[in-house]
Amino acid sequence: MHTDELLADLPLVAILRGLRPEQAIAVASLLYEAGIRLIEVPLNSPEPFRSIAMLAGLRDREWLIGAGTVLSSEDVRRTREAGGGIIISPNCNAEVIRTSLELGLEVMPGIATATEAFAAIRAGARLIKLFPALTYGPAHLRALRAVLPSGISVFPVGGIGAADIPAWLTAGAAGFGFGSELFKPEYSLAEIAQRASHLVTVLREARRKPKPL
Repeated sequence: MHTDELLADLPLVAILRGLRPEQAIAVASLLYEAGIRLIEVPLNSPEPFRSIAMLAGLRDREWLIGAGTVLSSEDVRRTREAGGGIIISPNCNAEVIRTSLELGLEVMPGIATATEAFAAIRAGARLIKLFPALTYGPAHLRALRAVLPSGISVFPVGGIGAADIPAWLTAGAAGFGFGSELFKPEYSLAEIAQRASHLVTVLREARRKPKPL
């Protein structure tokens, strides 16, 4: 299934920083049941490529598994070898973007400024991550959206929670990435399920409400 289709109903990236391979299937399964279809395993987690391979190997699920905190083309190649389908970075690295696209992977580089955003777009990105979102706020995104091409989707990530969703949507966010609001290695499965359910409910309800003119 295409990335756009996976994100159409619920444009939410689950950032599982610190995920251990022995947790991977149980945690990701809970998120899948909640409706989340895009799972990011940051590469500064324990044995990240093993976790990615385990999740990518579950062929009965329509989801997109990939790596986060990707800083080099070598990381891109290792992610593809593990079966990952998306590359997510905290920064805008044109080489990482191009390598990802050459290998047939989706890519979501991190940006903060208009200069970085247009550099990412020039390199071929169509999904971009505003990071860290907390530092810049919805007004910053609103200003960026005024100059970005309409086909570019911006996902605020970093330091935001469920309560912030409506303001970011109004500012032009296409979706979100959530980390500690959703997952920490020490959270119980019951807590992860509750957090996932809450985020999904808030996001779906906020997307149904008409945006102010």
